[in-house]
Amino acid sequence: MLRIVFGIVLFTHGLPKALGTSHGSMADPMAGSINLIQNVMGIPFAPQLAFLVMLLETGGAILLALGLCTRFVAFLVVLQMVGISYALGPAWPWIDRGIEYPVLMGFLALYMVARGGGAYALDSRVQRYT
Repeated sequence: MLRIVFGIVLFTHGLPKALGTSHGSMADPMAGSINLIQNVMGIPFAPQLAFLVMLLETGGAILLALGLCTRFVAFLVVLQMVGISYALGPAWPWIDRGIEYPVLMGFLALYMVARGGGAYALDSRVQRYT
C-alpha cells in the first residue's frame, strides 16, 4: 500500500509539470522547478534537469506504483528529496513552503530502497520467472 500511495502522490506533482498546468499555488510548476534548480541551487542545465525531475515524478511514480525497478526509482527519489530539502533550507511547516514534505517523502523512498517493492510488486513477479 505504501508503495502504491507514494507513487500516486508523487505522480500528482509530476503531472502538472508534464501538462504545463497549475499546481496549487504554483501557476507554472515546471518554471518553478527550473527556478529552484538554477537560481536557488545554482546548478547548470536547469531546464534539462527539470525535465528529468518531471520524468521521475511521472514515469518513475508509475513504476513505483506498479512495483517495477522499485529500488532504483526510489533511490532517485531519495536524491531528489535531498536536493529539494537542501534548496528549501531548514524551514518547517509553520514557515511558508516548509521541508516536511520532501523530508518525509525522502525517508519513505529510502525505506523502499532498503526493503524493495514488497510481495505484490511486479519486481517480485518478474524475479520468479527469471
